[in-house]
Amino acid sequence: MARDDNQLGSFLRSRRERIDAASVGVVDTKRRRVKGLRREELALLAGLSPSYYTRIEQGRDRRPSAEILQALARALRLDDTERSYLWSLAMPSPEPAEREIVPARAVRPGVLQLLERWADLPAFIVGPSRDVLAGTALAARVHPAWSPGHNLIEFTFLDPRAHTVYPDWDEIALQAVAGLRATAVERRGELDGFVADMRERSDRFRTLWDSHDVYERTMGEKQLRVSGIGVLRLKFETFALTGPEGHVLYVYFPEPGSTDDEALRRLA
Repeated sequence: MARDDNQLGSFLRSRRERIDAASVGVVDTKRRRVKGLRREELALLAGLSPSYYTRIEQGRDRRPSAEILQALARALRLDDTERSYLWSLAMPSPEPAEREIVPARAVRPGVLQLLERWADLPAFIVGPSRDVLAGTALAARVHPAWSPGHNLIEFTFLDPRAHTVYPDWDEIALQAVAGLRATAVERRGELDGFVADMRERSDRFRTLWDSHDVYERTMGEKQLRVSGIGVLRLKFETFALTGPEGHVLYVYFPEPGSTDDEALRRLA
């Protein structure tokens, strides 16, 4: 995916480099000159020979067995999303041409009617590449990109307003790329063109993409700086809409009775 013909090795290396050697019982009496674990140290933890693990990471063996993958996942302390990503790299599903890719633009009429009833909440629907396909009027008032015609990834990395809207921009950017990679795993091949384009247009996106972080945030809290209001702290929940399009509904809401609740009511 996007200029890396050894994604399995790149992912394993990125996870190896983030492991604190002392936390997994590796004792080193010499000054360490590498980040995280050395190849031979990871191989030992996973019960593999150093030469065999090196072949995997260098791309000379791209189809390790399920048992090998499980051992590496345990040694690297991968979470469920990272494990799924590891499996998708080593045991890829059939090529996208073998399944129908459904255009992600059209939102079901019933879903649009529901959005119209939620006038007091910022809510919107995105497609797999984070194009905003529909949203409430309040969503557009809260965030400049939460309305149809915008893309959340492009806004985060290419729009100078993003650093103002997101007080914690660095964390938002990391989450955005990690979540996009998780979607790319599920919809193999569909996002390659978008990812390649973003890598060309944003150095920061390219750096984060190449770090191979992968996870999804289906709920949480964000800080958003809103013109005339200040910083709003809103919780959010996401809902995957059934169907082949890959649409996801985002709903943001304040803590009841909070100053954020009062500010959002004024904005509505």
